[in-house]
Amino acid sequence: MKLNTNSKESYTKKEFKIDLTWKQRISSMFFTSIIYGAVLFLFDRNQNINSILFQSVFFGVLFVLIFPWAMKKMLSKKVNNIIPELLDEEEIEEEIFASLFRGLEGVGGKIFLTNERLIFKSHSLNIHKGQTDINYSDIVSVDKRKTAKLIDNGIRIITKQGAKYDFIVNDRNIELQKIQQKLS
Repeated sequence: MKLNTNSKESYTKKEFKIDLTWKQRISSMFFTSIIYGAVLFLFDRNQNINSILFQSVFFGVLFVLIFPWAMKKMLSKKVNNIIPELLDEEEIEEEIFASLFRGLEGVGGKIFLTNERLIFKSHSLNIHKGQTDINYSDIVSVDKRKTAKLIDNGIRIITKQGAKYDFIVNDRNIELQKIQQKLS
C-alpha cells in the first residue's frame, strides 16, 4: 500500500478564519472589561479604583483584540497546511474543520472525506498528533451527539469493531449530511 501525499486539489480547500465585525469586537471588549473590573472590585475592595479601571481595560483589550488576533495568525498557518497521507488513486473530495476526542483532549484538525475513506488529521499544536483513518465500509453508524451533554456540535462515528470516534464540528447538520452521503 503506497501512500500518496500529493492529491489533485479538485475540491474546495477551506481556509481557517474567525470573522467578527468591529461592533462585535468593541462590545465584547466593553463587556469583558466591565465583568473583569467587577470581579476585581469584589475580591479586593482595598484596591484603587484607577488601578481597577486600568487593569479592566487592559484585560479587555488583551483578551478580546490582541489574543484572538495572535491565535488566528498562529492557528491559520497550522490548520490551513494540514495534508493527509493518501493512498494511490485516493482523492480528497471534502474538508471539514473538526476536533476529535482522544481521551480527554479535543485534538484540533480536519476531517477529509475522500473517495475511499474518512481521514482525520490533526494540526501540529496538539499533544496527540497524527492521522486517523476510517474506511467507509467499517462505519456502522454516524449520529448526532452533545458535547459535554450540553452543546449540539458533536458527531459520533461507530465502526464494526466497536470503536467510537467523537468529533466536534461547526454546522453539525450540514457536516453530518456530508458524511452520511459518503456512506450511501
